[in-house]
Amino acid sequence: MDWNDLRYFLSVTRTGSLTGAAAALHVSQSTVSRRITALEESLGTQLFVRHATGYFLTDRGQDVLRRAQAVEDSIMALEKGLTGLDNSASGVVRLATAETLAVSLIIPALPEFSARYPHLCLEIITSTDMVDLPRYEADLALRLVRPSHGNLVIQKLGSMASAVYGSVDYLRQHPPEETPPVGGRRFVVWDKSFAHLPSATWLAERAYDLNPALVTTSVAAQYAAVKAGIGLALLPCFLAVENDDLVQVIPSEQVFSEDLWLVTQADLRQSLRIRVVAEFLKVLLARHQSAFSDFG
Repeated sequence: MDWNDLRYFLSVTRTGSLTGAAAALHVSQSTVSRRITALEESLGTQLFVRHATGYFLTDRGQDVLRRAQAVEDSIMALEKGLTGLDNSASGVVRLATAETLAVSLIIPALPEFSARYPHLCLEIITSTDMVDLPRYEADLALRLVRPSHGNLVIQKLGSMASAVYGSVDYLRQHPPEETPPVGGRRFVVWDKSFAHLPSATWLAERAYDLNPALVTTSVAAQYAAVKAGIGLALLPCFLAVENDDLVQVIPSEQVFSEDLWLVTQADLRQSLRIRVVAEFLKVLLARHQSAFSDFG
């Protein structure tokens, strides 16, 4: 279930109109309408009866409302748990994670975190080399590979979905040929030195890496290339979910997901500063459930 769509659904339910929901969420009315339509299509059912006097829930919509409120309550409980931690937390926390997660997910949320914990400094390590927590090179890590050794506390936070995306302009200029949806279209791919990555392997197994439109060494470059209309690319869904110019060409359920692990040094797990950052990451992923499934 896409939590972003559920937020729009709940707002329309509470305000009774697209206009009211748009004002409450600070978005356009067309965005609200598109989100509601997407939710109805994903569920395969009509949630609202559209009337001149407003939007009214169908019987199926009433059922979805109860479930959506339960999801909302869970996320609010997480946020309440975060605010319940002592805001006197101070010191330095070294967090190791992938550059894509740092740049596109964690750093945009840091103003809220810093305002709540002004005496806590977060150091984010995005080296391509694997940081060794047992040797105290970092305090905790958000990883796509589960560590196999060390005195660590390991928690699975969910699964990061990926899908093949293309820009609206590129797809219009390059209609699929004999083998839809990729026939006649070219891919932005990884340099051979990154052939071990799951996304590079997935492309190679299907020969999508032949005759590439562009070869890169980072997800950020691939994302920029897709937005520029250079070709198709296999991207993490959280990068593209809010971008109306990007379209899923091959959906995530036909691609793959990667487990996301929160890893902490065992002797630091009771540290307030570590707990604060860990809860911050959990809340952040809960807000992006559409791209991080099986959130735990």
